[in-house]
Amino acid sequence: MTKTELAAKMNDVGAVLPGKTVKLDFGDNGTIMLDGVGNTVTEDDGAADTTIKITWDDWQSMADGQLDGMTAFMTGKLKVEGDMSNAMQLQSVLGKLRS
Repeated sequence: MTKTELAAKMNDVGAVLPGKTVKLDFGDNGTIMLDGVGNTVTEDDGAADTTIKITWDDWQSMADGQLDGMTAFMTGKLKVEGDMSNAMQLQSVLGKLRS
């Protein structure tokens, strides 16, 4: 799945936290903004309540079930800047992608 396809799927399933902005920062591969204020998911960049930094390859490993999110965090493959509680809530939101 490409980043554009991921953003579109996230938008389709409403993968946002109400009233919060969360940015997925894939480094050189760009960003996805989960805007819970406007209820949209875009590939825009900007300020966010929480920024999750992870490589695209590690994101794919998490999506495929080969890498656990907590393991990624504990080993430094996933970094969280800003409100950590948003990152914790995001786990259930991202479960919508598997449906």
